Amino acid sequence: MQSLKIGALLEDAQFDLRIELVAGAPGLSRRISSSRVQKPGLALAGFLGHLHRERLQVFGNTEISFLATLPPERQAQVVKDLFSADIAGLCVTKNLDVPRVLVEAAEASEIPLFRTKHLSSTFIANVERFLEDALTQSTSLHGVLVDVLGVGVLILGKSGIGKSECALDLVLRGHRLVADDIVDVKRKGDSVVGAGSAIIKHHMEIRGIGIINIKDLFGVAAVRDHKKIEVVVELMEWDPAVEYDRLGVEERKFTVLDVEVPMLVVPVRPGRNMTTIIEVAARNQLLKLQGHHSALEFQEKLNRAIAEGQTRQAVGGEVE
Repeated sequence: MQSLKIGALLEDAQFDLRIELVAGAPGLSRRISSSRVQKPGLALAGFLGHLHRERLQVFGNTEISFLATLPPERQAQVVKDLFSADIAGLCVTKNLDVPRVLVEAAEASEIPLFRTKHLSSTFIANVERFLEDALTQSTSLHGVLVDVLGVGVLILGKSGIGKSECALDLVLRGHRLVADDIVDVKRKGDSVVGAGSAIIKHHMEIRGIGIINIKDLFGVAAVRDHKKIEVVVELMEWDPAVEYDRLGVEERKFTVLDVEVPMLVVPVRPGRNMTTIIEVAARNQLLKLQGHHSALEFQEKLNRAIAEGQTRQAVGGEVE
């Protein structure tokens, strides 16, 4: 199961958590493994049966107000029971004053106690998006990811075979670069999404020129931050001894993070326009998504023609 240190909440710069640590700093290394959060209302009434320890707990105005209605002794017991349940952490929303009893319990149990300026609804929406992104299965691939006609095409191949040059030519034709050299891949449901790493995003290495910034050279319309990977094209040096697929009936698959993606193996040799081939591959994928498989349709037509020809021969033989 994926997990992350709860202290990562303090490092967010993308999901607008607006969070600060109030107490329990020694517990920032505690792990959180669920993208969902919980408002433990019933836990304050003494029922801990459905308290999810792996989730971040959220106290809003209702919880803080209810806590204030309890006698000091009861407050201390309720809070002690809550923190004794070994929760991952707790956050108070709306920039409310944090009761001293919560601070003392957080320090004693070494469980992080946070506070945010957001309303509970806003914070819950933001932090769940943050956790979902952080807890998603991920990996990195050496390749180039481009958006060709709305189709995410991942170009693979050994170093120096021309992946970046193909991507640059595609950008010149009006398509968009997502990532060059290192593609960070995350699983989202039954699909995988690729993006460029933060350091080299929008940059490309072209041998003989060096590092270029596609966004600065061609504008914001020439790049995008992430794209679903829908086709994998592997470039390979032409080998006369290898029999390459000439009909396109064979369905190859590339597996990444347990997700299968359609794959094409394209041999590279002088005179072949690889950019055009990749662009056509994207167009062909769009046709397949619309229910038209050119290779299978051609094969079916050919089989019918052969069957009809054999039938005519058989009928003609009987007439003679």
